[in-house]
Amino acid sequence: QVQLVESGGGLVQAGDSLRLSCAASGRTFSRHAMAWFRQAPGKEREFVARISWSGGTYYADSVKGRFTISRDNAKNTVYLQMNSLKPEDTAVYYCAADQNLYRNGGAQRYEYDYWGQGTQVTVSS
Repeated sequence: QVQLVESGGGLVQAGDSLRLSCAASGRTFSRHAMAWFRQAPGKEREFVARISWSGGTYYADSVKGRFTISRDNAKNTVYLQMNSLKPEDTAVYYCAADQNLYRNGGAQRYEYDYWGQGTQVTVSS
């Protein structure tokens, strides 16, 4: 069982930056693919970015070039650095983990087995 706790959300202005963190429990963190998803009011939860167990990354087109996902295996933590934020980035951001080991991870919700409670990001114009 993996527990995920997100932090770092808040209220910012358009063009600002935020860094989200996701702290994970468990001794096998370094071997799991991790991802960030987000859900805006009235919309489906959507993929943002993922990082494989070996560090390979993949992004949604809407955030490519502005967001960076990274991981610190020594701290059991995955990060999402968000730059040049836009009002359309406003959402609850969720961290997710694939229970399988040594996987790249995908962009679909069903590929992830563990989810955090989410952290709110609000970008004002």
